[in-house]
Amino acid sequence: MPHSISTSVRRKDAVAKAAGTMEYLADQFPVSPLHGKCYYSSISRGTIESVSLPELPEGYYIVGADDIQGVNRLHMIIEDWPVFADKEVRYLGQIIFLVVGPEKDVILDLHKQIQITYRELTPCITLEESTALLEGVQHGEDNVFTRYDIHHGQVEYPFEKAHRILEKEYYTGHQEHVYMEPQSLFAHWEEDTFILHASAQCPFYIRKSLVNALGMDKEKIRIIQTPTGGAFGGKEHFPDVLAGPLAVAVCKIKKPIKLVLDRKEDMAYSIKRHPSAIHIRTALDKDGRILAHDIDLRLDGGAFASCSAVVLARAVFTVGNVYNINNIRICGRVFCTNKPPSDAFRGFGAPQAIFAMESHMNFLAYALGIDPLAFRQPYLMKQGDPTSTDGKIHEEVMLPEMTRRILEMSGYEKKYQDYKTRPNWGIGLSYFFHGSGFTGNGERDLIKARIYLKKNRKDQVFIYGSNVEMGQGISTTFCKVASKALDIPIDQVHFVEPDTEIVPDSGPTVASRSISVVGFLVQKAAKRLKAEWKSGEDQSIIQDYEAPTHMVPWDQETLTGDAYPAYSWGVNVIEVEVDPLSYEVNTKGIWGVYEMGVPIDRQIVEGQIIGGMIQALGYSYLEKLEFSQGRFRQATMSDYMIPTSMDFPTTQCDIVDNPFEYGAFGAKGAGEMVFDGAAPAFGAAVSQAVDTIIDEVPVLPETLMELTDEGR
Repeated sequence: MPHSISTSVRRKDAVAKAAGTMEYLADQFPVSPLHGKCYYSSISRGTIESVSLPELPEGYYIVGADDIQGVNRLHMIIEDWPVFADKEVRYLGQIIFLVVGPEKDVILDLHKQIQITYRELTPCITLEESTALLEGVQHGEDNVFTRYDIHHGQVEYPFEKAHRILEKEYYTGHQEHVYMEPQSLFAHWEEDTFILHASAQCPFYIRKSLVNALGMDKEKIRIIQTPTGGAFGGKEHFPDVLAGPLAVAVCKIKKPIKLVLDRKEDMAYSIKRHPSAIHIRTALDKDGRILAHDIDLRLDGGAFASCSAVVLARAVFTVGNVYNINNIRICGRVFCTNKPPSDAFRGFGAPQAIFAMESHMNFLAYALGIDPLAFRQPYLMKQGDPTSTDGKIHEEVMLPEMTRRILEMSGYEKKYQDYKTRPNWGIGLSYFFHGSGFTGNGERDLIKARIYLKKNRKDQVFIYGSNVEMGQGISTTFCKVASKALDIPIDQVHFVEPDTEIVPDSGPTVASRSISVVGFLVQKAAKRLKAEWKSGEDQSIIQDYEAPTHMVPWDQETLTGDAYPAYSWGVNVIEVEVDPLSYEVNTKGIWGVYEMGVPIDRQIVEGQIIGGMIQALGYSYLEKLEFSQGRFRQATMSDYMIPTSMDFPTTQCDIVDNPFEYGAFGAKGAGEMVFDGAAPAFGAAVSQAVDTIIDEVPVLPETLMELTDEGR
């Protein structure tokens, strides 16, 4: 029986977005006294030897490192990303100057007159070149931004006694976020305060990143969220990178400046999904049972660390996937290279890890001559099983029921048998899970989320927090949670757009934590307000995060305990036909069954599911992003291919309710997991169609041609 909270309502922002009246940043500030344009490095690696700047007309400025009042570093996880490149250049596209003035054509003319002489060094492009410290070390002693080692059970002994050892490496590439609204900022100075309006996911992240660079108290830096036209992780930290130069310029000039990247500029120089290389070595006994995994997981972090440490953590804690393997060792590292920095992207390291493990399970099954679905069944996690970090699966695991549902929906078993004798057709299945909320001790020790609930004398209730509406429906689902807990109409509850001066820091809008973690605070605050309700009076409630009491305590030093308070679970099936001449893949259907606690609004969640699966389908075979001569070759919407309506296959999804005690009305994370399973299911389907194991995404026609013609 579906939960009553799941009954869909009209979204709070539906009319404005459907009618086109929603005002985004460029609409809110159509006229600006000054505009900014970034001047980027034209080389991938080297030092700046000399600079020649043009003579500036009155009212025009070229702002750079010499204008910084504080420290030339942006504070993210660590402070390694300069506001402006000063002496060293780490990637083609790194910001060196910001050209500012009233007329855009004059700005462009000045931009062209800037001349920089570099001493070029050979860039590290591949993981192997970074490991070899080509042209010397760039970060630490070994070019490794972060390393995590996990040991669960014993690994040496199982490999010593193994009947057979199988190993393979799996690769995933870059991916572009392609949010509809490009990166957009508008900033001004008011009395003694710097004010920034931003299309971003994390207003408090921006404020934190600027404190040392501006040499100002955080209370004098105000970040105001504007309606955000999509993000997918691309507006988690990259707005910090643009806000730094803009803030330095505003502090110097003391006039309003608008900085909006055009689409080509945005795609060329913004952050991307981390490419990965994951080597899995498996010990098997004489009956083909898995004794142990030994995993080496490498991510390409690009030029600066950004939030790579957190992405790596999720990849490492997820790579074991939904399987209870007694012995597993994982070494995870993220390397510095001379590419645009890699950063957050929907799934946050999990898609890379799950693609590798699911593809490896298929590889083992094919090598052993066992049906891949049957091969997986003995290892599926159950309630009470240990995790790879010696934590525990606390919830009932619904994978058996979810498997039955998706087999019925997709007709997988009959099709799998039929396609054994039908060339160029294939069907593949993947299992996956995704930890809800921030990783490890993040919620407890770092974020410490807080929510305000305020009621005015007209009995209208307002929700104050820093989580942003970026298309995922949070302005509606937060209000649903509060109205349900208060037992009042949803029209009586209002979502307040984040503004660091008036809302508390409830944490970033990332990691599927908004409903699962912050939504629970909204529910708790609303329950308290209901108990204290006094009609016609102003009232306010402050609700702070409290760690769930059911968890195995997390130890950040040993990386042991519950990495997440709960997991959402999923299974995908994809069916394909491969053209035997062109090797183009036609996706015939996608099916998905998910357990994400309780959906707060079924229509919104189904929108997330279908959108996430299709976005992941693009990651699986369309979104080629090649890096050559220091830049991405696909930098426009005409040559970077994302799924269109012509690529949209038959799609069907179902949701299994399994309420989570510490989530809003039982909700767990939903927005990220819906991306995780499509790539491995697609790879499995294509593997059957071409009768060889797919070990990389995107699966390109030229790759299939190479595989089938040359038997790679």
